[in-house]
Amino acid sequence: MIYLLCIIAAAGLILLVYMLQEAFQNRVVFQTLTFPEYPINAEPLNIFFISDIHRRAIHPSIIERVQTKADLVVIGGDLLEKGVPLKRIKENLALLKKIAPTYFIWGNNDYEVDQASFYKLLQEEGIKPLKNEADYVSFGMGKEFFLLGIDDLNQRQARLDEALRQCTSPGFRILASHNPAIIHKMKDYPGHNISLILSGHTHGGQIHIFGYSPYKKGTLKKAGPIAQLISNGYGTTAIPLRLGARPETHLLTISHGNEFKVYSD
Repeated sequence: MIYLLCIIAAAGLILLVYMLQEAFQNRVVFQTLTFPEYPINAEPLNIFFISDIHRRAIHPSIIERVQTKADLVVIGGDLLEKGVPLKRIKENLALLKKIAPTYFIWGNNDYEVDQASFYKLLQEEGIKPLKNEADYVSFGMGKEFFLLGIDDLNQRQARLDEALRQCTSPGFRILASHNPAIIHKMKDYPGHNISLILSGHTHGGQIHIFGYSPYKKGTLKKAGPIAQLISNGYGTTAIPLRLGARPETHLLTISHGNEFKVYSD
């Protein structure tokens, strides 16, 4: 009996160590997406997307892998949570803005700190927040689009209609929404012309026991006329462990194609 208990304890310890190691991996997922509505003669657009950083310090290897390859960075919410010192947030932002101009949208955990201090930090670091707003982004050579960002759905202040009103001309449109549930509300905005939604929030389930978790693993899929990326995210919540849902960041290359397709490198 003691021998069996020792085996169970050893197996549990090994699993715990594995889950801890898995939680602190530093992955960049490289994918190319083609859209028929992306301008046919435009150069490809490269976006680095990272969400759900929470308590993690971004590893420099992530920056090194994408620094010369991205046109802009989108932080998809939950940059922090209660108890994360502003010093670490500042260090993470300093690393991300080394890659390219950086945008931020709010997640539910971003409201767990003093908002005045947090907003001041974003301003000091030159990070562009989008809260129910749209920004026209142009890099020349036809590489131009509208980036829309909405408040977190849990705050009940998300106003996609306000962001859409700021899209003053036709053009390729990308929406950043921390909570992927926004996809179920898109029918309320006919004529939105959004091609891609970038989301996080679910952590890909974070821990899957015998393949089961409250949330599915992150994915990039077509939902009707819209493509949606749901990221596993970079950090963890509650406990620093993962199982079956490895952390991830994303370098997305967007270009023209006759139909929507995804190519993974």
